[in-house]
Amino acid sequence: QVQLVESGGDLVQAGGSLRLSCAASGMFFSDNAMGWYRQAPGKQREWVTTIATGDNTNYADSVKGRFTISRDNAKNTVYLQMNNLKPEDTAVYYCNAIILTSIPRFPWGQGTQVTVSS
Repeated sequence: QVQLVESGGDLVQAGGSLRLSCAASGMFFSDNAMGWYRQAPGKQREWVTTIATGDNTNYADSVKGRFTISRDNAKNTVYLQMNNLKPEDTAVYYCNAIILTSIPRFPWGQGTQVTVSS
Protein backbone atom coordinates (compact mmCIF):
# COMPACT_ATOMS: atom_id res chain seq x y z
CA GLN A 1 0.00 0.00 0.00
CA VAL A 2 1.39 3.35 -1.06
CA GLN A 3 1.81 5.98 1.64
CA LEU A 4 2.69 9.60 1.04
CA VAL A 5 3.52 11.69 4.11
CA GLU A 6 4.01 15.41 3.62
CA SER A 7 5.59 17.69 6.21
CA GLY A 8 7.21 21.08 6.64
CA GLY A 9 4.24 23.38 6.23
CA ASP A 10 4.02 26.43 8.47
CA LEU A 11 2.86 30.01 8.80
CA VAL A 12 5.34 32.43 7.24
CA GLN A 13 5.40 36.06 6.22
CA ALA A 14 5.39 37.10 2.59
CA GLY A 15 8.91 36.93 1.19
CA GLY A 16 9.85 34.07 3.47
CA SER A 17 10.92 30.53 2.66
CA LEU A 18 9.86 27.00 3.53
CA ARG A 19 11.07 23.55 2.64
CA LEU A 20 8.48 20.81 2.32
CA SER A 21 9.27 17.11 2.44
CA CYS A 22 7.33 14.09 1.26
CA ALA A 23 8.27 10.59 2.35
CA ALA A 24 6.96 7.84 0.11
CA SER A 25 6.62 4.13 0.85
CA GLY A 26 5.04 1.11 -0.76
CA MET A 27 6.22 2.04 -4.24
CA PHE A 28 9.36 1.86 -6.35
CA PHE A 29 10.26 5.48 -5.67
CA SER A 30 13.20 5.81 -8.05
CA ASP A 31 11.07 4.46 -10.93
CA ASN A 32 8.46 7.21 -10.57
CA ALA A 33 8.30 10.84 -11.56
CA MET A 34 7.22 12.77 -8.46
CA GLY A 35 5.43 16.03 -8.06
CA TRP A 36 3.77 18.55 -5.84
CA TYR A 37 0.23 19.86 -5.99
CA ARG A 38 -1.62 22.39 -3.89
CA GLN A 39 -5.20 23.21 -3.01
CA ALA A 40 -6.16 26.68 -1.86
CA PRO A 41 -9.38 27.28 0.09
CA GLY A 42 -12.38 27.12 -2.21
CA LYS A 43 -10.30 26.10 -5.20
CA GLN A 44 -9.51 22.89 -7.02
CA ARG A 45 -6.25 21.11 -6.45
CA GLU A 46 -3.64 22.27 -8.95
CA TRP A 47 -0.36 20.90 -10.19
CA VAL A 48 2.74 22.81 -9.06
CA THR A 49 5.85 20.95 -10.19
CA THR A 50 7.26 17.63 -11.38
CA ILE A 51 10.65 15.99 -11.16
CA ALA A 52 11.27 13.09 -13.51
CA THR A 53 13.28 9.98 -12.81
CA GLY A 54 16.16 11.60 -14.66
CA ASP A 55 15.81 14.76 -12.57
CA ASN A 56 14.31 16.90 -15.33
CA THR A 57 11.91 19.39 -13.77
CA ASN A 58 8.81 21.32 -14.79
CA TYR A 59 7.04 24.12 -12.95
CA ALA A 60 3.75 25.92 -13.12
CA ASP A 61 4.24 29.48 -14.30
CA SER A 62 3.00 30.82 -10.97
CA VAL A 63 5.96 29.32 -9.08
CA LYS A 64 8.69 29.30 -11.70
CA GLY A 65 11.86 30.95 -10.39
CA ARG A 66 10.68 30.76 -6.77
CA PHE A 67 10.14 27.03 -6.10
CA THR A 68 12.63 24.20 -6.58
CA ILE A 69 11.78 20.52 -6.52
CA SER A 70 14.38 17.87 -5.72
CA ARG A 71 14.47 14.21 -4.78
CA ASP A 72 16.60 11.83 -2.75
CA ASN A 73 16.04 8.31 -4.05
CA ALA A 74 18.05 6.80 -1.18
CA LYS A 75 15.53 8.27 1.27
CA ASN A 76 12.43 7.84 -0.91
CA THR A 77 11.79 11.53 -0.34
CA VAL A 78 10.88 14.46 -2.55
CA TYR A 79 11.38 18.06 -1.45
CA LEU A 80 9.96 21.43 -2.37
CA GLN A 81 12.04 24.48 -1.58
CA MET A 82 9.79 27.53 -1.66
CA ASN A 83 11.36 30.99 -1.68
CA ASN A 84 9.88 34.47 -1.91
CA LEU A 85 6.53 33.15 -0.78
CA LYS A 86 3.40 35.14 -1.59
CA PRO A 87 -0.02 35.16 0.07
CA GLU A 88 -1.43 33.44 -3.01
CA ASP A 89 0.82 30.46 -2.26
CA THR A 90 -1.35 29.73 0.78
CA ALA A 91 -2.70 26.20 0.34
CA VAL A 92 -2.47 22.62 1.46
CA TYR A 93 0.43 21.04 -0.39
CA TYR A 94 0.40 17.42 -1.49
CA CYS A 95 2.91 15.17 -3.20
CA ASN A 96 2.28 12.22 -5.47
CA ALA A 97 3.85 10.05 -8.09
CA ILE A 98 3.06 11.44 -11.51
CA ILE A 99 2.26 10.00 -14.91
CA LEU A 100 2.02 11.91 -18.18
CA THR A 101 3.65 15.07 -16.75
CA SER A 102 0.97 16.09 -14.25
CA ILE A 103 -1.51 13.28 -13.56
CA PRO A 104 -1.39 11.94 -9.98
CA ARG A 105 -0.95 8.22 -9.69
CA PHE A 106 -1.82 7.20 -6.12
CA PRO A 107 -4.32 8.11 -3.39
CA TRP A 108 -3.52 11.39 -1.69
CA GLY A 109 -1.81 11.78 1.66
CA GLN A 110 -2.92 14.23 4.32
CA GLY A 111 -0.99 17.16 2.88
CA THR A 112 0.79 19.93 4.75
CA GLN A 113 -0.60 23.42 5.31
CA VAL A 114 1.33 26.45 4.08
CA THR A 115 0.01 29.84 5.12
CA VAL A 116 1.64 33.02 3.90
CA SER A 117 0.68 36.23 5.64
CA SER A 118 0.91 39.61 3.96
